[in-house]
Amino acid sequence: MASLPNLLWLRSFEAASRLGSFTAAGAELGLTQAAVSNHISALETQLGHVLFERTTRKVELTESGRAYLQPVRKALQDLAISTEGLFGNLSSGTVTVRAPISEAVLIIAPALAEFQQENPDIKIRLLSAIWADTVLETGIDIEIRLGTGNWSGGQAEPLGTEYIVPVCHPDLAGKLCSAADLTEHPLIHILGFDDHWSRFFEAQDLAAPDKANTATVDTSLAAVELAAARGGVTLLLERVATQLAATGRLAIPLETKIPSGQSHYLIHRDKAPRLSPAARLTENWLRSLFSGE
Repeated sequence: MASLPNLLWLRSFEAASRLGSFTAAGAELGLTQAAVSNHISALETQLGHVLFERTTRKVELTESGRAYLQPVRKALQDLAISTEGLFGNLSSGTVTVRAPISEAVLIIAPALAEFQQENPDIKIRLLSAIWADTVLETGIDIEIRLGTGNWSGGQAEPLGTEYIVPVCHPDLAGKLCSAADLTEHPLIHILGFDDHWSRFFEAQDLAAPDKANTATVDTSLAAVELAAARGGVTLLLERVATQLAATGRLAIPLETKIPSGQSHYLIHRDKAPRLSPAARLTENWLRSLFSGE
């Protein structure tokens, strides 16, 4: 415990990382720019690593700073939630969560009832969009995206590696014994994931079939419904496929899986206001949900 950095230094580090400015961090924490700068310098001295690259107009995290930010942010949030849980009630209120439509319907919504039962004072407003670059509605507290993490205007916190697996109607699953068998049935493509089938077959040392016997849809939701209606085989995130297989709607015919090439991320937007206690608790729940912890 003696080696832990000063809590004030860590708060200054987290705020400056999120806001991209020592001055803005000081304004949020009720400190001067000089005080925040001193906190960061003291933290860097104790750690023996430079955390920020300083320029005349802004500060940016170094590689060491980026690696340190996520555990610091999680530790501060856990401490705040534990303190409020033990010594005071969490603030009630509405928390607005924005996620891709398939994630909102297939991942978040099925788990939401249990979360609300455990946190009746928190009202979740769940918004969805098909494409990640859809214009944001104002008042978004928490945003989740699926992609490679290369978005401007904020920092992307990865939530874990995703894999994809083939799924189909249970009646068809018994006829599929190998990846080669898939080529004899309609393949369902999802816009935005155009390379999934080609990478899947490449991983099995097979040539991808021509697209004569295929269908293309624009969401995983449509792919699920088409596969459930015996319309072919599609590739879904393993976590979603496992959940749907448990209900009996779809089946996973093969154990073969490949990395999806994309991950889910929590988006921390530049100069976003500090999250309320209810929003911080919701954000931690989403971290656990998407990381599978």
